[in-house]
Amino acid sequence: MLTPAEYLSMDAIAQSESLLKKECNSEELMTAAIIQAQSVNPKLNAINLEFYDSAIEQAKSIDAKTPPSTPSKLAGIPFLIKDLSTVKDLPTTFGSELFKGYIAPSNSNIVQKYVDAGLLIFGKTNTPERGLTLTTEPVANGITRNPWNTDYSTGGSSGGAAAAVAAGIIPAAHATDGGGSIRIPAACCGLFGLKPSKGLTAIENRTADSWSGMSVGHVVSQTVRDSAAYLDVIKLDSPNLYPLPDSGISFFDSLTTTPNKLKIGIQLDHPTEQIIDEECLIAVRTAAGLCEALGHDVEEIRHPINYQSVITAMSRMINLHVYQTISDRILELGLDLESAPLEASTKIMATLGRETTADDYLAARDLVQDAARTMAAFHQQIDVIISPVLSKIPAKIGWLNMNSEDMREYSKRFKSYSGFTSLYNGTGQPSMSVPLHRSGDDLPVGVMFTAAWGHDAQLLQLALSLEESAPWPRFADLA
Repeated sequence: MLTPAEYLSMDAIAQSESLLKKECNSEELMTAAIIQAQSVNPKLNAINLEFYDSAIEQAKSIDAKTPPSTPSKLAGIPFLIKDLSTVKDLPTTFGSELFKGYIAPSNSNIVQKYVDAGLLIFGKTNTPERGLTLTTEPVANGITRNPWNTDYSTGGSSGGAAAAVAAGIIPAAHATDGGGSIRIPAACCGLFGLKPSKGLTAIENRTADSWSGMSVGHVVSQTVRDSAAYLDVIKLDSPNLYPLPDSGISFFDSLTTTPNKLKIGIQLDHPTEQIIDEECLIAVRTAAGLCEALGHDVEEIRHPINYQSVITAMSRMINLHVYQTISDRILELGLDLESAPLEASTKIMATLGRETTADDYLAARDLVQDAARTMAAFHQQIDVIISPVLSKIPAKIGWLNMNSEDMREYSKRFKSYSGFTSLYNGTGQPSMSVPLHRSGDDLPVGVMFTAAWGHDAQLLQLALSLEESAPWPRFADLA
């Protein structure tokens, strides 16, 4: 039987190697994951839906197969799904009272990819309502707390996933990112988080266009190599709506390639003129210094995009999608938008979405696509942009409340806290948070690296070189 220390020492690739060497089996891994979850989850509320008994039975079934079933290098490993993606015949709450009691009729596209790869799903992780804010404190499922300091937020919207990984329940967990929801929790919880290029992965069935292609799926992870391995599992087969050039090599295998000398630009000003905490600027300068030490050229840049106009356009598009995703459920329950059990911010967004015209949407889409073209041209001169992930260190619990009675104050705080991440959801570029700094209070501070569309492997290679030169603590000790 695996000891807790042995389990915590392994990332997903190490777990896979142990399975192949028969040093452990899937039931032992699943049992260890559940024991760790039962130990730390009462303190964190990372997992809001538990499927422990069925997962143990799945693991036993896999172990009993002769020869063992290995559809991917990650087969037989415990895994958690963010509670925004559906798992067939199991509950999905979307972080909302409105969806309590909803049982999914099918797996979402990304979940099916995980199932086909042989991953063993044993629970779902907490998320704010519909994934619509920068912290994870939904009325429906309660507050998720940061394993490094439980008075602080995990970030959002993949806050439950990040808390689970940072607490050592599993080394990587499913996450999604429609405006920063992989990178922000990774930054707050000291993890690695890559938002893939638009079109590389899909969340829903039928389409790679969740939130008009702005929202994509992947994982938050303790290690870079795990992120690469999971990306190989979920990447879309060609042809798809936005086919990326086939490099002929897996993301995992590409990590053996040393990055070419890169031209890196650092962004030290806030795109919407908010104040940036000094700790966040120190983190960027630290990252820049590490990149210079690795042989890359680094210079300060002025960003070519007027963020505010693009973010406003993206918000119009997202509001429409929010209304679309809740309207069927409202009708099914015989409610209307005004009486539906939704948090204040969600209700405002849905109301604005209901009022969005086709002309509004098309004008917004055109503006966002223009921004993507501008960034494609900019990356002819600059390979990678380094910036803060957030304008501040992780927020205290309760500071950003999407059900606040004062929505103006909520909006003000939202804008002051964020600003950097969401642009790249609109432009479709790969963007990652790397945990390269700790604040004076020993809170994680992530740094964001963004490359041209389709250059996901380039970011992973750079991230691995940073991980090797400046290793980060993989998980918090909650004992």
